Amino acid sequence: RHLRERCGLVATLLRAPQLARAERDCRARAIELLRFVGLAAHVGSSADSMPYGALKRLEIARALAGDPKILLLDEPAAGLNPTESQEIAALIRRLAEAGTTVVLVEHNMRLVMGVSDHILVLDYGRKLAEGNAEQVRNDPRVIEAYLGAAGEPEHAHA
Repeated sequence: RHLRERCGLVATLLRAPQLARAERDCRARAIELLRFVGLAAHVGSSADSMPYGALKRLEIARALAGDPKILLLDEPAAGLNPTESQEIAALIRRLAEAGTTVVLVEHNMRLVMGVSDHILVLDYGRKLAEGNAEQVRNDPRVIEAYLGAAGEPEHAHA
């Protein structure tokens, strides 16, 4: 976001009022994004003091700072415990409600099924199935490749 704030070299060197205003605006936006991703308690904290689950949400906040229309999330739940995965799922839903298109690459099938309007399932680069959660959940090829014999997300493997 800083790269888009155009204050010029002279204004920057002289700490002109427009620079201070731009800095205030950037800081306000950063705080707004931290609140949006559920990190209000970490405002002012350094990233190295945050737990792993919070760092995942911080990465999403950083991506949102660029005001994307489409956000690609690659394995946002990787390494998270079930509670943290639920927090990521809730955040993905909020992003969609706010009008951001989310492209999700994820092996956590419970998360995928819970947040996706449209799912495309790949297996070794080949399309296995495409549709809504119910259609994908019931596709025999998806069950075999990702959901396990019982066909339930809790039996999923990465």
